[in-house]
Amino acid sequence: MNIYVANIPWKASEEQLKQLFAEYGDVSSAKIIMDKVTQRSRGFGFVEMADDSAGRAAISALNGYDFLGKVLVVNEARPREEGANRGGGRGGYRGGYNKD
Repeated sequence: MNIYVANIPWKASEEQLKQLFAEYGDVSSAKIIMDKVTQRSRGFGFVEMADDSAGRAAISALNGYDFLGKVLVVNEARPREEGANRGGGRGGYRGGYNKD
């Protein structure tokens, strides 16, 4: 089961996150998403657990849990949508000349 974890403190390590979830079952991986430019935590990440029932138990127990001074938001990760608009577009008005 892939679990989305939000509001992770910047000072938290992936190992600390893994240990927190390991109390509920076998953790395959724990990943905190880092900003590409600053290399600082973006405050969210993903934990993968081998067993769905252990994952649900972890979600139940840790959603709203105070972790290193911040309250975690924990829920089942949704699959990434293929071709989803990820921003970065150039919007705005491109006025042109109209002869009429």
